[in-house]
Amino acid sequence: MSDTPVRPGRPTVRKLPQLPSAVRGLAPAPALRLSRPSDTWFKPALSVVVASAVPHLTLLVVGRLDLIVYTMAGSLCALYGHGLPYARRARAVAGVVLGMAAGLAVSLVTASLTGSTAVLIAVGALLAAVQKVLCDATRIGPPGHVIFTFVSSAALFAPQHLGQIPGHLALTLGAGAFAWLVALAPALVRREGPERRAVARALEAAAVCAEDPGPRNRNAADPGPRHHNAADPGPRHRNAAAAAVHAAWQCLLASGRPTPVRRSLERLVVHAEEAFVAPGPGPGAGTADPERLRAWAARTRGRGPVPTPPPAPGTADELYGIDAERAVLRAREGRRAARRALLRRLGPGSPLLPVAVRTLTGCALAGYLCAALGVGRPYWAIVTAASLYQANLTLSWNRTLQRTLGNLLGVLVFAAVLPVSRISPLALVCCCLFFGFAAEALITRNYWLGSVAVTPMALLVLEFGGAHPAGELIGDRVLDTVLGAATGFLAATLVTNRRATGRVEQALDATDRARAAAERTVADPTAAPTERDRARRALTASLVELREAGDTAAGEWWQRALPEQRLLAAERAGHRTLAATAPRRGPTAHAPSIGAE
Repeated sequence: MSDTPVRPGRPTVRKLPQLPSAVRGLAPAPALRLSRPSDTWFKPALSVVVASAVPHLTLLVVGRLDLIVYTMAGSLCALYGHGLPYARRARAVAGVVLGMAAGLAVSLVTASLTGSTAVLIAVGALLAAVQKVLCDATRIGPPGHVIFTFVSSAALFAPQHLGQIPGHLALTLGAGAFAWLVALAPALVRREGPERRAVARALEAAAVCAEDPGPRNRNAADPGPRHHNAADPGPRHRNAAAAAVHAAWQCLLASGRPTPVRRSLERLVVHAEEAFVAPGPGPGAGTADPERLRAWAARTRGRGPVPTPPPAPGTADELYGIDAERAVLRAREGRRAARRALLRRLGPGSPLLPVAVRTLTGCALAGYLCAALGVGRPYWAIVTAASLYQANLTLSWNRTLQRTLGNLLGVLVFAAVLPVSRISPLALVCCCLFFGFAAEALITRNYWLGSVAVTPMALLVLEFGGAHPAGELIGDRVLDTVLGAATGFLAATLVTNRRATGRVEQALDATDRARAAAERTVADPTAAPTERDRARRALTASLVELREAGDTAAGEWWQRALPEQRLLAAERAGHRTLAATAPRRGPTAHAPSIGAE
């Protein structure tokens, strides 16, 4: 049931991004194309099965399968946090459990106080918008807000009394506590597993970048902007390497106190960063060996010892800077700065506000339209509309196609499986567990493929409260899917995100400041190595944010013209500055080869 985020491709240069350019990006084939599965697809798949099986079977033994909807709300929390180090995962999943219980409480209280469909739809749409904003601001996905909306919307239309609410919430919190234990259980076997995977991704991305660094090093002396060649993979590889290295550093910073394994991982990231900031031949180039980087990545991802690389130039200074940065982040002032950053993302000027308005409008329209047509379960339309809203209009269109196709195929699977699920209550429980695993196993290939498994699971959940006519369930689901997708995308088109370009301009200013700070530290012979390393990491983070902001704005329409030339020039200048920091980290010219053991 994951809502796996999909990053948009790098846009081609255009002087004035107008509606026809956006429309040309709404092609169905790329949205439905299958990709390689995630390297960790089995982790959420197994976690949600284990977290669901124990509550499901317990309720089966006591004969109260009608309460599964409440335990499932807590069990689904096991889907979150699998990319985070365990120290941060513990806090993140605990927050997810509390957030799930809070949304469920609002829904249960509302359902117990009113039977008005209009009020229930309004509350469901408002909850969906709030959940979307909070998940995007905290960057808790995948699976993001859709799981919260699925649970809270379904609870709105379930019969409820005020006296039942404490017991139902206790079931959710109990299942959520067990899901928390399931999410953290791998730490007993492999304490640094998330860090190892993040570093392995950084090494693999750096190896790709080292093989084809693009035109920057071929003409590094040219400071002027050039038109981007969409066929040239170099800029894309550098951006991917920057994002992977930045993610690896963030994972290591959040992992807690240093251990010998984490120290080795930090040294590997230094090598990956060296390959990224100065790939290939040219001024300030590193000595990256792509095959050796890949070999290190394979050993890092495996279960054996973490490889111990030779000291890269400036490794000691880099690790000292990481320790200093970790201390700052863990200090009280660092935590306050993190809270202030979160509040800025939620403030009145937040770029998330238009997406929240889209979600509120689309979910409300979908729910009211289905209610007007007499559909008995308008919450399905609310969930369908809520699932469409991604970072921009292009991605929302892709998700519309994926959700519609997946749900329509899923009802056919449901029709085939329904007779098997009605053999016995145990068969029904096993079918739900199977589709829960299949959804997570398939959804990283493409969202529509995962939806083929999600749809029958969502329909089978209704069977725990009693058998329903198959034709009615299938008809309602098809109608809700079509209406929810149509009205949801219509709202995404009508509610424009004109703040997307403003976010790009803010990111450009931040990148310029970070680049200027990095250049000052490079030019200052008295600057401490920790200052240079911290400035370089800040510049890398700003480049990642700039690329994300540019990709988001490129998929929107009806907005101010994007400063494409300035964006490309800022990226190139930032990469050149990163390359210039490499020689200052140590005697690069006399450094041992990265291929040496």
